[in-house]
Amino acid sequence: MPTYRDHAVVLRTHKLGEADRIITFLTRGHGKVCAVAKGVRRTTSKFGARLEPFSHVDVQFATGRSLDVVAQVESLRVYGRTMADDLPRWTSGQVMVETADRLVAEEREPALQHYQLLVGALRALNEGTSDGPRAPGLVLDAYLLRAMAVAGWAPSFTDCARCGEVGPHTAVAPSAGGVVCVRCRPPGSAHPAPETIGLLGALLTGDWAKTRDVTPRVARETSGLVAAFVSWHLERGLRSLAHVERG
Repeated sequence: MPTYRDHAVVLRTHKLGEADRIITFLTRGHGKVCAVAKGVRRTTSKFGARLEPFSHVDVQFATGRSLDVVAQVESLRVYGRTMADDLPRWTSGQVMVETADRLVAEEREPALQHYQLLVGALRALNEGTSDGPRAPGLVLDAYLLRAMAVAGWAPSFTDCARCGEVGPHTAVAPSAGGVVCVRCRPPGSAHPAPETIGLLGALLTGDWAKTRDVTPRVARETSGLVAAFVSWHLERGLRSLAHVERG
């Protein structure tokens, strides 16, 4: 049986029969892969604990007729254990893997940017950024904005998202794709604090130095706008997003 090897993040698992699971991976080189992990629900399984959601693994697959089979697994980073006792991190991680699963719709289609973004976000969520630790909500919002940008829905938080008029602008319309000028502003547009628009831009570009000393009010306002933007552009909302605790 032909085999191939790849690095991957476990997105979700489903029970199959009495002892098996179907594991959905986001891989570095093969996009999204669904594969059967045989016997992993038995206590004697050699690698069952390595195939939990959030796990970053080196996995070998055996090519099957309908579904591939997990042949070997080596752990690179196991985040689930450390996140289990931290509800904000756990719920933020759940949103991340659900988002990746939704945005990478086709199996076996290359999705290197999504893979790299998810790996980096999980690492930042658990280990902090190069600029130090960051609140789970900020890491999540940065991931969501950047993942949507990779998928083709890049928001604008400087120039008008509709006509391109040079900013700064004071109104934000998730349906329009970001900030909007006075002429393009649709009814019901939000008018957040200038600090909120600045934070949205910093999270989109990954400028973590500009996310220091964020007040709870600005963080909540930012998260609300990010959630509205994601919900507008996805056909179905993210179920896990409703469970995220905001500071």
